[in-house]
Amino acid sequence: MAIDTTSTRTLVLANKGPGRGRRERGARRDLGQPLRKKPWTSERLAPYLMVLPVILILAVFRLYPLLLGVNFSFTGDKELNGQFVGLDNYLTLLGDARFQASARNVLVVLLFVPIQVFVAGILATFVFLKIPGHRFYRSVYFLPVVLSPIIIGAIFNILLAANGPINGALNTINVPGVDWLGLPTTALPSVLVVHIWATFGMAFTIFLAGFATLDAELLDAAKIDGANLWQQIVHVIIPSLSQTIQFVFVTTTIGMLTGLFGLLYTMTAGGPGAASYLPEFLIWKLNGEARPALASAASVFLLLIVLVIGLIQIRVLRRATKEA
Repeated sequence: MAIDTTSTRTLVLANKGPGRGRRERGARRDLGQPLRKKPWTSERLAPYLMVLPVILILAVFRLYPLLLGVNFSFTGDKELNGQFVGLDNYLTLLGDARFQASARNVLVVLLFVPIQVFVAGILATFVFLKIPGHRFYRSVYFLPVVLSPIIIGAIFNILLAANGPINGALNTINVPGVDWLGLPTTALPSVLVVHIWATFGMAFTIFLAGFATLDAELLDAAKIDGANLWQQIVHVIIPSLSQTIQFVFVTTTIGMLTGLFGLLYTMTAGGPGAASYLPEFLIWKLNGEARPALASAASVFLLLIVLVIGLIQIRVLRRATKEA
């Protein structure tokens, strides 16, 4: 007797359809039959047990200190140590000239974030397109990331000094030298440029990882249609790497707002005056002045700044990459 394999396969697939389980549960609910809960077997527990150590570490070393810091920001310093003072610390910060300077400097930092993302993205694109020497560049671009910020700051203190090599090179072409780290208008931008040079390798590596997931057939189709390099970047690469771009923007912003202390301490010490103060440097100064509660309030401000900026960036970039 012949067996109709086609009809048998159709019947089996129909019985295993993705909506079958939901329809059966709905039918049971309509008939008043109780739904049986899945038993907690070892296989079901295994994923939770694997994640549990990480959750505990984050809770103990991240979440708990964060909550303590927020609570501590509502207490007083010195003679009022440990006493509840409400929002006094926050009001004191709003009237502090150094806090106002650091808040203005946050805006300067945000202007440099797209520069770092663009530098890392365009260099990663060239390496992905296998320009001559791409293997050499792939390794060299990441080297500054492994250097200590103190070492980098010491090196660029020499290069950017008023009588340093950079000003010496400018003088040879009859361009007057600049006191890069001694002027209020150039101190912070100079530190930010050094930070971009020192850390863009991390964003570069993330972009390369994103390129590994790019569909090569889309690029080949764009080339066949006559798209030039710029059109390939705008219409193929950027939409395909939208999530990678969002991730790099957010992590770069967080890195610039919370990872500049070493360079600031070594190159400018927050000066001249408060021209290169940033919230993290202000937190360190306040703590050194025996005002830990006020420093905790500044930390809460920094946390809110990072959260708000990160959420805004994700929303704007998601819309922009979709339009691209």
